[in-house]
Amino acid sequence: MTTLSLIGIGCGDPAQLTRAAIDAINAADLVLIPRKGTAKSDLADLRRSICADVLTNPATRIAEFDLPVRDATEADYRRGVDDWHDAVAATWSQTIADHLGDEGKVALLIWGDPSLYDSSLRIARRLDPLPDIEVVPGITAIQALCAAHTLPLNDIGKPFLVTTGRRLREGGWPHGVDTVVVMLDGGTAFQSLDPDRIHIWWGAYLGMAGQIIMSGALAEIGPRIVATRQEARARHGWIMDSYILKRGS
Repeated sequence: MTTLSLIGIGCGDPAQLTRAAIDAINAADLVLIPRKGTAKSDLADLRRSICADVLTNPATRIAEFDLPVRDATEADYRRGVDDWHDAVAATWSQTIADHLGDEGKVALLIWGDPSLYDSSLRIARRLDPLPDIEVVPGITAIQALCAAHTLPLNDIGKPFLVTTGRRLREGGWPHGVDTVVVMLDGGTAFQSLDPDRIHIWWGAYLGMAGQIIMSGALAEIGPRIVATRQEARARHGWIMDSYILKRGS
């Protein structure tokens, strides 16, 4: 029987690893490292760096694989995601079979935490054969963003909402909350909002050497974030960012 450990590794800083994450990496017979193309080679490099830094078990092997790409032209978003998850699960299963067989302990290093806007748990349940699954939690991008800005996320006695850039762009400001955390924004969905009385805390490459953070009134800082984001994406070939919006009275 195979055990699959989904290990949250934080947002890029090896110092964010918990002791439980380090123990789980060293308990694995096989560590899988996904490659997401040359434009995102930094992400594979960071996983390699983490393994080089904390892996002390000489019996643990590392296997890299190319991650399938989601078909962005699929008109039905959910169907496109489902097809992509099936392809990723098949790739995981084949890589495990090629390097481990049908028995042993496999580790996947998951950006942030497997519970928050990450599909690893859904994909893991599509593997054939189905392994035992365990999760080692990690620091999320939300925690890293709040820490970078020394910002308490919630106002006293008030709720907040975590959403995506696509939903913010399509639905506008969510009802019933004054604090919104935006993840997985492929662009700058905050531009679709009336910036009056909105403050933004934005961060890209959180926890990495190239971390960028900016904050201020959305009407003033929004255009600067757009320009900075475009420049950073052109320089790196990719960008991972998130932001918090708070609406005042």
